[in-house]
Amino acid sequence: MKPLIMLTAATALLLGATTVLAHDIGPDEALRLRDAGTIRNFEELNRSALAKHPGGTVYDSELELEHGRYLYKVDVKDAQGVKWDVELDAVSGAIIKDRQDH
Repeated sequence: MKPLIMLTAATALLLGATTVLAHDIGPDEALRLRDAGTIRNFEELNRSALAKHPGGTVYDSELELEHGRYLYKVDVKDAQGVKWDVELDAVSGAIIKDRQDH
């Protein structure tokens, strides 16, 4: 029984640590980070995401702090109506992920 309790406690600690490593950034904080020059402006980040999908449109976006890194996650619908998840480094503007939404 004791190993089961230890395993349960270890799992809870790991899950708790994982949730602390990523969190959504609210609009006020996002604007403060942009104005301070910590992250790139959102129009520039959107243009970078749309450059991967010419003729597309951004229909949702969010800024997150994940593992100490600001990530800008963008949902794009391309000209053919296919949906894409694009993730950018909000500091450098580099595209990290570009995958079709299932």
